Amino acid sequence: MKTLKLLSLLSFAFLLTAFSSQPISEGYKVGDIATDFSLENIDGKMVSLSDYKDAKGFIVIFTCNTCPYAVAYEDRIIALDKKYASKGYPVIAIMPNDPEVQPGDSMEAMKTRAKAKGFTFPYLMDEGQNIYPQYGATKTPHVYLLQKTKKGNEVKYIGAIDDNYKDANAVTERYVENAVDALLNGKEIETTETRAIGCTIKVKR
Repeated sequence: MKTLKLLSLLSFAFLLTAFSSQPISEGYKVGDIATDFSLENIDGKMVSLSDYKDAKGFIVIFTCNTCPYAVAYEDRIIALDKKYASKGYPVIAIMPNDPEVQPGDSMEAMKTRAKAKGFTFPYLMDEGQNIYPQYGATKTPHVYLLQKTKKGNEVKYIGAIDDNYKDANAVTERYVENAVDALLNGKEIETTETRAIGCTIKVKR
């Protein structure tokens, strides 16, 4: 009798969970295949990963104009693109904030910032904020290293650029560089995930 009662309670709990709760997407994990996107660049053109026929992969970075952490990393993001774009791993920067909530991240502000800093990579707006949730990005900056495979763009690393946002000269672990170097040399990535340090992505409440 007790067993039947317990089974009934468990069945009820299962049904309640199945029909009353929605699954929460946490974004990509290492090993997942990232779907492509089409987002507007600061030059007015739409950019997709499929545009890069000769790329071996991508350093996708969710970043913005207004976050102090993102600003602190700008020169390092530029350096990553200069070092790895010619080797097949270009930087693709995506601005995920809602510009109505964060006016300093409008398309015009993005154009101004990119020109002032001399960005050598696409700086795309996630209009409608549809892409960053797919990835699971929560901070600016937040990095997703992708590698082209037969299956598609496979996520190989997620997290921070390095271990010291305050001082580039004090960095001891260059997570993204180490990961890209490993891929280029056909080796396993030692650290595949770290905690992204930065500002929360701004959305309407």
